[in-house]
Amino acid sequence: MSKYQMLKKVLFKFEPETAHHIAETGLKLLGNCKIGKKYMEKRNFISDSKLSQEIFGVTFPNPVGLAAGFDKNATMIKSMKSLGFGFTEIGTVTPKPQDGNPKPRMFRYPEVNCVQNAMGFNNEGIHTVLKNLKKLYPFEIPIGGNVGKNKITPEEFALEDYKVLIKKIKDYCDYLVINISSPNTPNLRDLQNEKFITELFTMAKEITNKPILLKIAPDMEAAQAIELCKTAVNSGAAGIIATNTTIDYSLVPNCQDFGGLSGTCLTEKSYLLFKEIAKELYGKTVLISVGGISNGQQAYDRIKAGASLVQIYTGLIFEGPSMVKKINEELLELLAKDGYNNISEAIGADLK
Repeated sequence: MSKYQMLKKVLFKFEPETAHHIAETGLKLLGNCKIGKKYMEKRNFISDSKLSQEIFGVTFPNPVGLAAGFDKNATMIKSMKSLGFGFTEIGTVTPKPQDGNPKPRMFRYPEVNCVQNAMGFNNEGIHTVLKNLKKLYPFEIPIGGNVGKNKITPEEFALEDYKVLIKKIKDYCDYLVINISSPNTPNLRDLQNEKFITELFTMAKEITNKPILLKIAPDMEAAQAIELCKTAVNSGAAGIIATNTTIDYSLVPNCQDFGGLSGTCLTEKSYLLFKEIAKELYGKTVLISVGGISNGQQAYDRIKAGASLVQIYTGLIFEGPSMVKKINEELLELLAKDGYNNISEAIGADLK
């Protein structure tokens, strides 16, 4: 049994949110401990030029990143390279601090390696997050900033929330992500419409040249998702992240009837929608795939389907940091098997 599997036995005795806070404390300590950080980097971080690529004018040392939702307040960035990640994404951050939804709001289903969360963008607000980012940006690996509107902000004023966030965070991250696809803020997914997306990205491009991506939900029809993504790209989006968590509760027996499901239950659903989007947009924008990825083959499948990068979160909870290392090692093996000298050659291979 690995050290993490032993640690997991202890962590899983706590409520999921409490366990997350314990993990956050540990990772904050690790990030400030030079000896421990260096040891963990040597243990988990795969340094190989075959995995490195330049995107948005920034070097991504490997294509596996941490998805948004784990490091909401940008407190754990220092330890992300120690966990093996090639990039990290903080947030979702809102203009004002907010507590999120009532507890309990996070549930784990270990028998199927899934998590259900109804957090509701709980974070300390852009002011605090900026203080944390300013202490270390630019960092050793790229940082993405995921932004969303406050729960109390009416839909008709949502654009102003995103405007405030983009203005404040643009100089302290390598790319930004517009989150209008979380199921945990009332009516947020209603903003997944062509009118709002056009207004949003038109406004954003007037503020900054920093790459801004749109993150979409997995629960819409493929045709609708494709049209929304095309609208975003035509309006100035630098890329698409697919997908967020799902509200298809049929995927996990006896789960809650609120919040979003992630993990193994999302693997196929997310992959299928990503493939449909990639058929239309591969080569026209940067595509990032997230949702139920837990091994190298799954990551490689998304890459060959058109993803330049992949992200994980839930798998980390069940497998620990060794999973990131294993994914990158498996990617190197798969690249060698197919005769590729760099991961960029494999991107979109199934579409060529």
